[in-house]
Amino acid sequence: MNVRPGDGCVLVAGAGGFIGGHVVRALVDAGRDVRGIDIKPLDAWYQHSDGVEEVVGDLSLREVGTTAVEGVDVVYNFAADMGGMGFIATHKVDCMLSVLINTHLLLAAAAADVSRYFYASSACVYAAEHQTSAAAAPLAEADAYPAMPEDGYGWEKLFSERMCGHVSGELGLDTRVARYHNVYGPLGAWTGGREKAPAAIARKIAVAELTGDTEIEIWGDGEQTRSFMYIDDCVEGTLRVMEGRWREPVNVGSSELVTINQLVDLVAEIAGVRVTRRHDLSKPQGVRGRNSDNTLIRARYGWEPSTTLRTGLAQTYAWVREQVVAELARR
Repeated sequence: MNVRPGDGCVLVAGAGGFIGGHVVRALVDAGRDVRGIDIKPLDAWYQHSDGVEEVVGDLSLREVGTTAVEGVDVVYNFAADMGGMGFIATHKVDCMLSVLINTHLLLAAAAADVSRYFYASSACVYAAEHQTSAAAAPLAEADAYPAMPEDGYGWEKLFSERMCGHVSGELGLDTRVARYHNVYGPLGAWTGGREKAPAAIARKIAVAELTGDTEIEIWGDGEQTRSFMYIDDCVEGTLRVMEGRWREPVNVGSSELVTINQLVDLVAEIAGVRVTRRHDLSKPQGVRGRNSDNTLIRARYGWEPSTTLRTGLAQTYAWVREQVVAELARR
């Protein structure tokens, strides 16, 4: 990808996070001048890339956003207070306060004549009525309305999508929006409560492999369904959406649907370990079924995520296992 438009400085908001860090690396590899900003202290950023101007700042404050966009050509906004289902189900206020980040950054970008602005949205914007069955049809972009997104996090994402559209229409900022479906891969959260299902399961199975305690906890009955997109596909899709002409939200997600139990089976097979499952029906499970309809992204970009779950999980498990080995050695 040539990572256009423009050749000026790129601001990546949320550069210390999982997706933001990988996008920063891709932009640097493409020869771009990158400024990254995140609220986390530098030693808590998931990764660093050579030559990047790294800034620690709270983008929920409008003055920080105003300073961050100075001299910037394009903005990628991944900054948000979020995590896996365990976090978003119990931190709705924190998740919704992320609206301040996108709102202030949008207004700052428009005032600074930024040429294009990317917003990282989520499949959590989709109406709950379409996600009540494990065998639910894949979600097309129109299924976000009539609106009934996931409480807290989903409402914030949907509102921020609409802010992008209105700022574009009234203030002239050219915006792009991608709705991500369950992004996973190395160099992300794998413990501590913010990790998502693939990393959490990889951690549990790595512990089982390394300690011999093969009973693992699964949230819910394990028959809820999801699709999971490997980080390399997420980065590729993000850059394509940013370059493209389509201005409405578009799904960026894998269409390979699995149950959580099947996800466990696959990771256990990769690890070469047999596990016993203890299902906890009291834990947050999210919607019953969610998958990505990729009709629009194929039509507009001639592309869709293609990394198989097995391939992506093999890379992810190897990385998570390294973290578990190091953690166990510290005990």
